[in-house]
Amino acid sequence: EMTHGKCKLEVCQSLVKHSSGIKGNLPLQKLHLASRNGYHSRHPTLKLQRPHLRTSFQQFSSLTNLPLRKLKLSPVKYGYQPHRNFWPARLAARLLKLRYLILGSAVGGGYTAKKTFDEWKDMIPDLSDYKWIVPDIVWEIDEYIDFEKIRKALPSSEDLAKFAPDMDKIVESLSLLKDFFTTGSPGETAFRATDRGSENDKHYRKVSDKEKIDQLQEELLHTQLKYQRILERLEKENKELRKLVLQKDDKGIHHRKLKKSLIDMYSEVLDVLSDYDASYNTQDHLPRVVVVGDQSAGKTSVLEMIAQARIFPRGSGEMMTRSPVKVTLSEGPHHVALFKDSSREFDLTKEEDLAALRHEIELRMRKNVKEGCTVSPETISLNVKGPGLQRMVLVDLPGVINTVTSGMAPDTKETIFSISKAYMQNPNAIILCIQDGSVDAERSIVTDLVSQMDPHGRRTIFVLTKVDLAEKNVASPSRIQQIIEGKLFPMKALGYFAVVTGKGNSSESIEAIKEYEEEFFQNSRLLKTSMLKAHQVTTRNLSLAVSDCFWKMVRESVEQQADSFKATRFNLETEWKNNYPRLRELDRNELFEKAKNEILDEVISLSQVTPKHWEEILQQSLWERVSTHVIENIYLPAAQTMNSGTFNTTVDIKLKQWTDKQLPNKAVEVAWETLQEEFSRFMTEPKGKEHDDIFDKLKEAVKEESIKRHKWNDFAEDSLRVIQHNALEDRSISDKQQWDAAIYFMEEALQARLKDTENAIENMIGPDWKKRWLYWKNRTQEQCVHNETKNELEKMLKCNEEHPAYLASDEITTVRKNLESRGVEVDPSLIKDTWHQVYRRHFLKTALNHCNLCRRGFYYYQRHFVDSELECNDVVLFWRIQRMLAITANTLRQQLTNTEVRRLEKNVKEVLEDFAEDGEKKIKLLTGKRVQLAEDLKKVREIQEKLDAFIEALHQEK
Repeated sequence: EMTHGKCKLEVCQSLVKHSSGIKGNLPLQKLHLASRNGYHSRHPTLKLQRPHLRTSFQQFSSLTNLPLRKLKLSPVKYGYQPHRNFWPARLAARLLKLRYLILGSAVGGGYTAKKTFDEWKDMIPDLSDYKWIVPDIVWEIDEYIDFEKIRKALPSSEDLAKFAPDMDKIVESLSLLKDFFTTGSPGETAFRATDRGSENDKHYRKVSDKEKIDQLQEELLHTQLKYQRILERLEKENKELRKLVLQKDDKGIHHRKLKKSLIDMYSEVLDVLSDYDASYNTQDHLPRVVVVGDQSAGKTSVLEMIAQARIFPRGSGEMMTRSPVKVTLSEGPHHVALFKDSSREFDLTKEEDLAALRHEIELRMRKNVKEGCTVSPETISLNVKGPGLQRMVLVDLPGVINTVTSGMAPDTKETIFSISKAYMQNPNAIILCIQDGSVDAERSIVTDLVSQMDPHGRRTIFVLTKVDLAEKNVASPSRIQQIIEGKLFPMKALGYFAVVTGKGNSSESIEAIKEYEEEFFQNSRLLKTSMLKAHQVTTRNLSLAVSDCFWKMVRESVEQQADSFKATRFNLETEWKNNYPRLRELDRNELFEKAKNEILDEVISLSQVTPKHWEEILQQSLWERVSTHVIENIYLPAAQTMNSGTFNTTVDIKLKQWTDKQLPNKAVEVAWETLQEEFSRFMTEPKGKEHDDIFDKLKEAVKEESIKRHKWNDFAEDSLRVIQHNALEDRSISDKQQWDAAIYFMEEALQARLKDTENAIENMIGPDWKKRWLYWKNRTQEQCVHNETKNELEKMLKCNEEHPAYLASDEITTVRKNLESRGVEVDPSLIKDTWHQVYRRHFLKTALNHCNLCRRGFYYYQRHFVDSELECNDVVLFWRIQRMLAITANTLRQQLTNTEVRRLEKNVKEVLEDFAEDGEKKIKLLTGKRVQLAEDLKKVREIQEKLDAFIEALHQEK
């Protein structure tokens, strides 16, 4: 130690000898105190102590090589200094030189120096940030050097005062002192600058202050990078360890009960809320991160960087987000995604799964968009899990547009605005406002919308995307600074961030985008010129900030929302007790299940219909359908021939044609309509006190849809055609009972036709004299003409009762002239129309009289009408028709009971299953105050239970 002290003393004496003519003795005690006070005056509490470690990491900073606006030195390990390869003697010489300059200025200046001492002290910079530069031995130098001996050896202050330098040299010395602390770097550079004699000192003084500051920042940045790399390595190791822990938990999932994560519980609450109140009214004030921005501003890209996967559909300049997408981010052992209503997991580390996920999202969006619309308010719920993901719930909204282009619905712009406002009106929603930095700020629409929803900026985070393009294209970088600081927009925000989401290539991986983003900000002049702070850049810092803000908002608002739903539940329960005291609280799904069971029971009751009932209904319905054709197209044309041989030939030909083309199809139609009528009767008939009219609309819809889907067996017509043809070919009436039944059937058919004909004549000629007198009705002019024509035609029939069915031309002329003679002008077509009805009535009456004669004609029929003037071929025709109807009805009944009823029951089950999955159908068909009240009660109870469970888990996590 003494040797070391001698070395120090010799250095000090050499400094005194080389000084500018200063001789004499100097009190060393003053020198010693001055040097110590130069340091300790600003650090009274740090008396000869080692400097404490300090951290310089900004909050949410993840960069690896970024310049900082306010640079602080990184913490260093105790006892270690960068580039500490200098001699202690040289350092002591610098220190003593420093003390000598201060001492010379103090003594030589006399009273003036003493008066301006405070000014000199202010000129000395704060050594707190540079204390690590000076080694610990400097502050302990008094332990190694005997300053008392040095004081005695040096000349006194009185002698030195005689040779005091002028003030210019003092100012020059102080400038040198200031440069000593403001230039160089926290390493070897600063010390080398003081080692190079007077020439190097002059060179450094010539260097501008800006270059010195840049050099210092560069040196300090390299030091900080070292520790940031260490921090990132530790974070990566921590991420891998957490992944291993989660994987172990995942393997033990079957051995213990699975505990849901906090964010998953919260996401379930939001899903229930979206079902309960899709319009997000005041009922729902729970936080969610709402991502809004102009179209193609980069909203989806920011979300993908936060989710660490390219999960959304992409398109160049095309609107891709057509409905809100709720993304729940949570931590998990594997990077996967799954939809709320699906169990399929998409592995986000595989490109084929990513492509499938993007395709599925696009399909769901197009499914949500109704016909004639471009966007939809229906939300798609997606869960994304992975190691290291920040826990939060984000909602990606369609981009705000300024102009509706071709191919869009006219109300697209207003719909997007209404959807965005509905989400942002939630007072606890965090608005993530995305602004494209590569376009003019004046073209932004979303900033005005955000400023309306959150005028004070208490829940808005502003994100400037595409900063790389902005810095490249914008002539004034200060404009970017004005944007990021919110000075260029009327909106305010909690925080401002700048991000880069790739080079615009949709095939870029997330890792490549992250590397590009960090590389850009390392070299960005926005950070080098201190326009941005380190924690304001990169999507990772943005993700950390948004997650922190999200959970802060959740903790502040969730309990208040739980109390609100408790009050809502109490009000709804009270309303139910007052309005429906004797009914159970069945929601829409429970009511649908009850109606489903009733409908299936009614379908099964179809099988209980007796065969006799089926055949009677089918036979009657089939005859009503074909009777007109049989009478008008088969019987009357054949009977009017007035010849038995011609009659039978005509009947056989027409029956064959009818059977081949129309009859089987008509029979199947009749059977299907009969089945529908019976099914409707069972579905709609009241069930007494148990009948609930709330199911009527649902039952009617199920009936219509089931009938619409049902199709009769394709082979039924072919089998019927053969059966009907064989039945009509048979002419053998076996007994008198069948003969009488055929006559009765014929009489009924003819009586019905006669009644229809008389009604037609009455409508044509008007009321008779009784109705005119009793009901004060009169005939029209046209009816009077028809009446005169009818009377004239009846006279002609009385003269010739066997007149053929058609009038001859001379007969028409005779009738017209007879009417003209009485002053009635008639048209030949009117005469023909009137003749058709008059002759038809005359023929039907004659046929009925013939039926009465044929009652005793069964004996002649058995003898084939040999030696008899009575021929009853028309009775045989109606027997053939009647037998065909009976056989057809029996065949259709068998098809109904054996096949079609079961197929209809199957169709009903399918319709009910489809309706069960269609929420809109159930809402439309099961309506009313009772249903809505029960539905609200169920949802509120479910929300409250989930909120209580979430709050309990939230307290446990704290």
